[in-house]
Amino acid sequence: CKSPSPRQNMPVRYFIMKSSNLQNIDISQQKGIWSTTPSNERKLNVAFWESSMVYLIFSVQGSGCFQGFARMGSAIGCEKSQDWGSAGFGGVFKVDWIRKESIPFQFAHHLLNPWNDSKKVQ
Repeated sequence: CKSPSPRQNMPVRYFIMKSSNLQNIDISQQKGIWSTTPSNERKLNVAFWESSMVYLIFSVQGSGCFQGFARMGSAIGCEKSQDWGSAGFGGVFKVDWIRKESIPFQFAHHLLNPWNDSKKVQ
């Protein structure tokens, strides 16, 4: 896996990463890694290689909050992590946490997603 290099004139991409539990977020913040479902891997890898930066905004399902955000630090490889058990996740990739803080969705209600019928970002 290569570290990202600045790719001038390339878009910055943002993804909301939903976790089923807070423990996965804690593991990610401690170890600087993340793993997602195989269905998300291709989308994230394409964004990693075709963007100047990829930011991941984390939220635990049903929490009503964001738990922080990180920069995608590597492409997703084939190696899996035992940290998440056998929960159907794909390969592991590096994430560089920028902010670790619980932020209620209400503070982001002014943000609308034009690719999701201009719905609120949460």
